[in-house]
Amino acid sequence: MPGRSPAEVILKATDLVKSFGATQAVRCAALELRAGEVHAIVGENGSGKSTTVKMLAGVHRPDGGTIEFEGTALTLGRPKAALQVGIASVFQEVLIAEVRSVLDNVWAGTDGVFRSALSSAEREGRAKAVLAELFAHPPQLATPLEVLSLSDRQACAVARGLLAQPRLLILDEATSALDVETSERLFGILGRMTADGAAVLFTSHRMDEVLAHADRVTVMRGGETVAVRERDQVSSAGLISLMSTGEERNERNQARRRARSSTASTDPRLQVRGLRLQENLAPIDFDLHAGELVGLAGLEGHGQDLFLRSLWGGPVAEGQVHILGGDQPVVVSSPAQATRHGVVYVPRDRRAEALFETQSILDNFALPTLRQDRRFGFLHRGSTRQRFWHEVERLKTKFDRPSSDITTLSGGNQQKVILARWLAARPEVLLLNDPTRGVDINVKHDLYELLGGLVSEGVAVVMLSTEVDEHLELMDRVVVFREGTIGAHLSHAELTRESLIAAFFGDGGSPNA
Repeated sequence: MPGRSPAEVILKATDLVKSFGATQAVRCAALELRAGEVHAIVGENGSGKSTTVKMLAGVHRPDGGTIEFEGTALTLGRPKAALQVGIASVFQEVLIAEVRSVLDNVWAGTDGVFRSALSSAEREGRAKAVLAELFAHPPQLATPLEVLSLSDRQACAVARGLLAQPRLLILDEATSALDVETSERLFGILGRMTADGAAVLFTSHRMDEVLAHADRVTVMRGGETVAVRERDQVSSAGLISLMSTGEERNERNQARRRARSSTASTDPRLQVRGLRLQENLAPIDFDLHAGELVGLAGLEGHGQDLFLRSLWGGPVAEGQVHILGGDQPVVVSSPAQATRHGVVYVPRDRRAEALFETQSILDNFALPTLRQDRRFGFLHRGSTRQRFWHEVERLKTKFDRPSSDITTLSGGNQQKVILARWLAARPEVLLLNDPTRGVDINVKHDLYELLGGLVSEGVAVVMLSTEVDEHLELMDRVVVFREGTIGAHLSHAELTRESLIAAFFGDGGSPNA
C-alpha cells in the first residue's frame, strides 16, 4: 500500500443528519479523518456515534450532509459499496455464520471483489497470514465457528475486515468481545496499517483503548460533534466532561428524588445471590426494596438487559432470584411463576414482545390478565372494561374506541396500554426495559409521574434506561453494568452526570448493590 502524508485528509464528513422515524439519531455530525492515523469517536449512549460510523460504512444512508472519500463525493447505501471503494467495517455484533468454517467466514462478503481473482490456495494463504497475526494459536481453517469462543469468533470477523486490505478500516465497538491479548495484537496490526498510510476509525467503550491508541478523538453528544482533540490534549477526565456536559437537571424531579430517598423502605422485595449471567463472569448480588426506583445503566451489551430479564425468570448460568415479602421466599423459575407472585416485566421491543397486532386496544390490555375476570368459569367482560378504564385514565392514554386496533395508536399510547395491562395485575415489583424508548416528551413526563406515584405506594421498580438524563432525574440509585456483571453502584448522594458516565467506562463507584 503506497504511503501517504499523515496530514492528508482521506475522509471528510460534513453536516451528517439521520433520523429513524420520529427519533433524530444524528443532528449535525462532522468528521475529518487523516491518512495514517487511528481516530476514535467517543460519546455516551444516544450520542449518535454508532449511527455516524454506520453512515460512513454504508449501513445507513444519510438524510443530509456529505461524505467525501479521497476527494470523491460518496453516496453509500450498503456495506459492499463501501468495500468497493476501500472502506471495510467490523461491528460489535458478531456477524458470522456459525455453522460455516473459519475460512468461509473470513472471506464472507467479498465475492465479486476479491474471490474471482484468487485461487483457493491464495485465499487460504492470505487467511492463514492474517489469522497468524491476530491469534496466539490460530484455529484451523476448516473449523466451524460455532465451536470457537466469543472472542475468537469476533477475531474472525475482524480478520474479514483486515483481509480486504482497506484504505479505511472502521471498528464500531469491535473490540468489545475480544480478550485482552487479542485486542493488543489487533492494535499492533492497526499500527502497522497506519504506518503504511491506511486510516483506522474506531469507537470503544474502553477508555484505556482510546487513550492508548487514538491519535485524535472526536467527541459526540446529543447527535452532534462537539469537539476534536489531538493525542496530547486527551485525558479521561477531559473526555468524560465533554461527553457529559448537557442541559440542567429538572429541579422538580431532583426534589422528588430527595424527598423519597429520605423515606426509603427497608422492606425487601427481591434478593439476588451468586447470579452469573454467563459462565466465568463475576457473580452478582442485588437487593431491591419496596418503594424504590433502581436504574440499570451501562454501555449497550454489557449485561443489564440479561440481568433485568433474569429477575423475571430469564436464563442464567448460576445463582438464584428470590421473591420476598410473603410467608416464605419464592425462587424465581419462570416468567409465569414470577408474574403469579407479583413480579411483572415490560419489554423494550413493543412490537416483537408485547403487542398483539391483530387485536383491539381492549384485548391487548386484557389478554394476559383475563383470569382476574373469570367467575365460576365464565368471563365477565364488564369487569374487564372496568379495569381497563381505570388504568388507561390513570395513564392519560389517548385513543378513539377500545375496540379500535392497537396499531391505530401512536407508539407512546401503545406503550401506555402495555403498562396498563401489567398495572392491572397489581404488581409488587415492576421491571421496565427502556420504557420511554421512541416516545415523545409528553408521554415521557406522563410515565415519570406514574412511576413517582407507584413507588410512593410501595411498588419496587427496576428500570433499564439508555438515557443518562432519566437516571439523573428519576432514580434513587443506579447499578452500572460492565463486562456482564455489576461494575459500579451509585447511591443517591453519588449520582451525578460525570460519575455515571465515568462508571460506564470503568472509573469509580462501588460494585455492591
